[in-house]
Amino acid sequence: MNPFQDRIAMVTGGASGIGRALCLALAARGATVHVADRDGDGAAAVAGAIADAGSPAYALTLDVTDADAVAVAVEAVAGEHGRLDYMVNNAGVAAAGEVRHLTPGDWRRVVDVNLMGVVHGTHAAYRAMVAQGSGHIVNVSSLAGLVGGATLAPYAATKSAVVALSTSLRVEAADLGVRVSVTCPGFVDSGLFDTAHFAGTGREHYAAGIDVAWMDTPTAARRILAGVRRNRAIITFPFYARLAWWLYRLHPSLVGPMMRRIVAHVRADAGERNGGEER
Repeated sequence: MNPFQDRIAMVTGGASGIGRALCLALAARGATVHVADRDGDGAAAVAGAIADAGSPAYALTLDVTDADAVAVAVEAVAGEHGRLDYMVNNAGVAAAGEVRHLTPGDWRRVVDVNLMGVVHGTHAAYRAMVAQGSGHIVNVSSLAGLVGGATLAPYAATKSAVVALSTSLRVEAADLGVRVSVTCPGFVDSGLFDTAHFAGTGREHYAAGIDVAWMDTPTAARRILAGVRRNRAIITFPFYARLAWWLYRLHPSLVGPMMRRIVAHVRADAGERNGGEER
């Protein structure tokens, strides 16, 4: 049985990266997809590609940091179709670098999108789904939300909050007919760092320090939807991500060497930028 066939789905951050891949994957599985993104042209392009392939899709220009706008969008989708079956809160941004080089503004931007954006989408969708007695909320977190992320503190902090939000709501929602899952992938070639703010390091240098294979977005989308289909509480992949999570639960210090290598890599770049060694 295909749980996505003839279902109504809404995906935030759907114009690019994992969000785009999820929109395409949901449509390929028979869902009617609403592509929501602050980049309205990008959302329209994804919806157009889905429509050209013969599936229904709609584009929404949406800033997830605007709670009222998110509520209106969710109400419009649910009202138009009589229900909302899947709400995927995927929109996210990052700020990379050591905390000492970040500003309160860097933190605010990440918190507003990664945490409050998910809160806004979850809150609006949950109300609609409770009223209809069914639905599945899928929040996109990260491996960093499970084990932390040295030089990605704002990102890791918000993604940890998304995990806690999702696992907490999952228990509340179960008896009301609503499912809640959170996905925590490892490194995915989603373009996240293309729009990230870098402090004390540069984009190319930072990316070069990540010595694991980056998963492509179509594969990530397939893994996420496989977990959603099974109603998994926490969907983590690939293998190294599950291993890191297991080691962290066993003893947090076991992931310390990996984190320290990342910090050393970033500090080496900062030292070069400052004309000397950075400690």
